[in-house]
Amino acid sequence: MPADTSEDTFHAFVVARTPALSRTAYLLTGDAHLAEDLVQTALFKAAKSWHRIEGDPEPYVRRILYTQNVSWWRQRRHVREQALGTYDVPARPVDSDLRLTLEEALGRLTVRQRTVLVLRYFEDLTEVQTAGVLGIGPGTVKSIGRQALARLRQLAPELAELVGEPS
Repeated sequence: MPADTSEDTFHAFVVARTPALSRTAYLLTGDAHLAEDLVQTALFKAAKSWHRIEGDPEPYVRRILYTQNVSWWRQRRHVREQALGTYDVPARPVDSDLRLTLEEALGRLTVRQRTVLVLRYFEDLTEVQTAGVLGIGPGTVKSIGRQALARLRQLAPELAELVGEPS
């Protein structure tokens, strides 16, 4: 029986992890089409370096996803934010009204605020890890996160159970 080739392991990774990467990309971009483009770009870049990736490839691919998204939002900062499209985002069952409220509120945050919240609370990265991914300081991550949560509280008070009380 022949050993798995690099192409076989890449294909298996893509099949297994694309749904999870797509959910994260959607949360980062707020747009289903941009999310698809982001995942494709990240996987394309990973494919070019696949032979050099050692161990678990997911952190490597996710870092490409985050850094590519940051590059995109830096390029299109002048473009007005678009409302969120529809996409099956939640990893766990959530009340559909609550999900719609959350999607709408996230869509009204800046790209930077949304990215920090996704990395911190969806991807469960620490402030230091989030800062490293985004190329900013941990204090900036704290500040952006605090501003984003305050904005969510203002936009959707009904999300109080998810957002928590201000500290």
